Amino acid sequence: MSAVVLRPGKVTLGEWAAVYRGAGVSLDEACFGPIARGAEAVARILARGEPVYGINTGFGRLASVRIEPADLERLQRNIVLSHCVGVGEAMPVAVARLMLALKIANVAQGVSGVRPETVTLMCALLERGLTPVVPSQGSVGASGDLAPLAHLAGALIGVGEIELPSGQRRPALGALKAAGLSPLTLAPKEGLALLNGTQFSTANALAALFEIHTVFQSALVTGALSTEAAKGSDTPFDPRIHALRGHRGQLETAATLRALMAGSAIRASHRTGDPRVQDPYCLRCQPQVMGAVLDLLRYAARTLECEANGVSDNPLIFPDTDEALSGGNFHAEPVAFAADAMAIALCEIGSLSERRIAMLVDPALSGLPAFLTPNPGLNSGLMLPQVTAAALVSENKQRAHPASIDSIPTSANQEDHVSMAAHGARRLHRMAANAASIVGIELITAAQGCDFYGDLRSSAPLEAARRVVRARIAPLADDRYLHSDLQAASELVRSRALIEAVRAVPLPALEAA
Repeated sequence: MSAVVLRPGKVTLGEWAAVYRGAGVSLDEACFGPIARGAEAVARILARGEPVYGINTGFGRLASVRIEPADLERLQRNIVLSHCVGVGEAMPVAVARLMLALKIANVAQGVSGVRPETVTLMCALLERGLTPVVPSQGSVGASGDLAPLAHLAGALIGVGEIELPSGQRRPALGALKAAGLSPLTLAPKEGLALLNGTQFSTANALAALFEIHTVFQSALVTGALSTEAAKGSDTPFDPRIHALRGHRGQLETAATLRALMAGSAIRASHRTGDPRVQDPYCLRCQPQVMGAVLDLLRYAARTLECEANGVSDNPLIFPDTDEALSGGNFHAEPVAFAADAMAIALCEIGSLSERRIAMLVDPALSGLPAFLTPNPGLNSGLMLPQVTAAALVSENKQRAHPASIDSIPTSANQEDHVSMAAHGARRLHRMAANAASIVGIELITAAQGCDFYGDLRSSAPLEAARRVVRARIAPLADDRYLHSDLQAASELVRSRALIEAVRAVPLPALEAA
């Protein structure tokens, strides 16, 4: 995987995806001039002796408290220590690493007032595979992701824990020294700059977006394979139908389904003489539902790419005029809305997939043996995997309640409206895993259904997908222990192995052409 050079304000969605998936990261050297000028502006602002929020005052409701010059370094250290109040499981390393890269890109734009050596240390952590251990709960998504980012900042000053490339956790101070790095003594404004921002929420939302997109693409493959197993029609995917409505996602999804099924002998076998007039919606309306999902994911992608390339610190330093302007860019409402949209999308991917599973195991709907077992009655076949899929669909529906519509005032009502973006984004990881398991169950079900057609083959791409399945999961003759099969199928979805199997067919990307 090629290394990513962060060019703040211009990092692409694909580059953020590469960072999440483990690519090396460095910062464009051209950034260090603007970074230095921002830090110099902070010094000049301080020299004027005027009260400036977060530089020589307290924080939040304590903003009216003036801090003496001799206490400014202690002030910045104290804000980090006092805000290290996260609880719960630690962020996954890949997501925490993405958060660190996002914070670097944020402060490297030269308007946060941090010094070059602070940015250099953050880059060194990424370079050496040292990941701050960041508890995943405690942010309300405005005045920034304060608690999680405080734990990130704590690692820079030698407080808290750092996870090593080996997976071991060490006290931060010892881990820094063992790597030949010195902990920071924070300069004025730096503690606040590191804590303010939406990087925790954005990292979680971006990571979820990349995982959801994989599940979405895999669900297009399993949806096409289920249509084959049900001997469904590809007429509903005719481009003339979708042109009359015009939604871009719908048009692209229909084109993808047509391409996946093109040349199928199974489809050709029932073009004449089939008494059915229309297929169930879970087959027929795939372009309309999955196309709407694609449009929603692209909305989220645009929002998160913009957020990742923006500056969400406060106050912001403008070196040309030596001004420190207080605003509210730390409010993560755009991220919260994007996370809620993705939660809805995940529910619909899983819901449609489960309906296809239920259809295929029902002989009255599919025309196949009950529960897709050659000997129903003695064997239960795929009866219970459908129940598991239904359970996961229900769980995702419960998790999808919009986080952004909630707000609890904090900081003695100074921060009286918050976004709840942090847990809105964080919940998506569990939801994406659930959806991957549902689509994995559909993959097993659709492949089993197609097996009943003997030598009759599907299209070249879908046969390639079946081969990937059968390399890991044997056809189901008599009942057996199915847990490991379900695990293997979910892994085929999440690892992109299923997508790679049909690579001859371009699947819709997050960035619309």
